[in-house]
Amino acid sequence: MRGWRRTRAGSRSTRRAAAVIAAFLPAAVLAQPEPAALPTLALPPELARVLTDYESAWQKKDAAALAALFAEDGFVLSSGAPPVRGRAAIERHYAGAGGPLALRAFAYETREDVGYILGGFARKAGEPDAGKFTLTLKRGAGGRWLIASDMDNGNRHTPGP
Repeated sequence: MRGWRRTRAGSRSTRRAAAVIAAFLPAAVLAQPEPAALPTLALPPELARVLTDYESAWQKKDAAALAALFAEDGFVLSSGAPPVRGRAAIERHYAGAGGPLALRAFAYETREDVGYILGGFARKAGEPDAGKFTLTLKRGAGGRWLIASDMDNGNRHTPGP
């Protein structure tokens, strides 16, 4: 019985210590500096066009122009939504969507007929990134780069289940 009490008492002090640590943890976590933003890279003109055309179509809320940036069998992989495949479905998916948008690249690469752009997005140029994206690209007819898939998510952490 005595051994049980000691273990029980030790467990109470452990719980108290954990409660004290937990009380200060949010302040310690909030005091952590924001990670430095990745630098913006200048893209070759044929890739920069993909981002500027995307920004323009999004700002105009032009779902047809946005869908035209995608390969015929392209994908939109938005956070919190099922995958969308094909230009017609992409146009329906983006109907009514849009507004202020500034895209910037922090990595890219192309090899032959495939490539990617990794970047961040904000409402206005110069603002901190609200989220990040990855565009996988493939070269279409006439050598024009088209979006094979667009995946994005916000920078704000949302706890899981």
